[in-house]
Amino acid sequence: EDDVQLIARGLGVARDDIVAHAWCDNGPNWRGVMLRSADQVLGLRPDGAVLAGLDVGVVGPRGKVGVVGASDAEGIAFEVRAFFPGNNGLAEDPVTGSLNAALAQWLIGAGLAPSRYVASQGTALGRAGRVHVQQDGPQIWVGGHSVTCVRGEVRL
Repeated sequence: EDDVQLIARGLGVARDDIVAHAWCDNGPNWRGVMLRSADQVLGLRPDGAVLAGLDVGVVGPRGKVGVVGASDAEGIAFEVRAFFPGNNGLAEDPVTGSLNAALAQWLIGAGLAPSRYVASQGTALGRAGRVHVQQDGPQIWVGGHSVTCVRGEVRL
C-alpha cells in the first residue's frame, strides 16, 4: 500500500478523491492532501489508528472547483484541517500556522492557489479561524487575528 492510499484510507475517502498531494516540509513534516471540495474536508472522520504517527494537512477549495483563485461569497478560497498524533490518538488543531505556510508553499508553487488567499480552519471544531496567506517574492507570509483565551503572570 503506498502512502497516498494509506492516507486516503485513514481519512475515509476514496483514493480518487485526493486530487493532489505533496510532502510539505517547513520544519514539521506535513503530508499535504488536496480533496475535491471543502465539503469533503469538513466531512472527514479520520481513523487515528491508520494515521498513527503522521502529520496530515487536508485542504479543499471552497470556491469554484478547479479555478485557481476562486473564492466563496465570504472571500475564502480553501477549507483546511490539521491532524497529528496527540491526546492518546489523533488530535486536530483549530488553526495551524506551520501547516498553512507549508500548504501555501506547495499550492502556490504548483499553481493550485493564487499568490494571495484566505483559508478557513477550525470550522469542524466550532471555530471560525481565518488564515491570510500572501506570497512576497520567495517568502510566504501567514497571518490573521487572534483572541486571548488565557492571561496570566509568573513571578520568579
